[in-house]
Amino acid sequence: MQRIFPKRVWRLPNSENAVYLTFDDGPIPEVTPWVLDTLKKYSAHGTFFCIGDNVRKHPEVFRRLQLEGHAVGNHTFHHLNGWKTDTKSYIADTLKAEEILKKKYSDTKLFRPPYGKIKMEQSKALRNRGYKIIMWDVLSADFDEKVSNAACLENVLTHMRPGSIVVFHDSIKAKERLTFALPKVLKFITEKGWKCLPIDYTYS
Repeated sequence: MQRIFPKRVWRLPNSENAVYLTFDDGPIPEVTPWVLDTLKKYSAHGTFFCIGDNVRKHPEVFRRLQLEGHAVGNHTFHHLNGWKTDTKSYIADTLKAEEILKKKYSDTKLFRPPYGKIKMEQSKALRNRGYKIIMWDVLSADFDEKVSNAACLENVLTHMRPGSIVVFHDSIKAKERLTFALPKVLKFITEKGWKCLPIDYTYS
């Protein structure tokens, strides 16, 4: 996939011996504060790809993740599947999310397509607006209720290496697997002596 879509960001340079934990679908009060507490415990920072409507509904949670030094990305306003949405509607929904993010003090140009599904013309239109499309090379599968807690953890530990972009979800659906795996992943990163950094637009 990385060779087919080279203009999308799948992993980052390993110059800082760092990994990049990302969290999709929040912010929500039921899960995101726990993620923030857990990251703080390990002096780790992540990147949160936020649904615009969740930012609108939970501005205090969104503000906290900014104040604690985490990066923010756009995840559309309504969590749209790009393959099932016409390009005009998809871009309009993304710009609606951009508007609410700007109102809440984040002028981000990082974008992750919900479900990882985005048409070529949608990707091109967003890149023309200055966005970088952030994908991943490690998928925890915490969103999949058929995946066990142990398998979710193994998905990350087996494939993560410096430069990896790892996907978790701060969502109700993912909560059980996330709360099992994330502290163990952070402990592993700490023991390896790696950094856990937010994604910066300038090096993505």
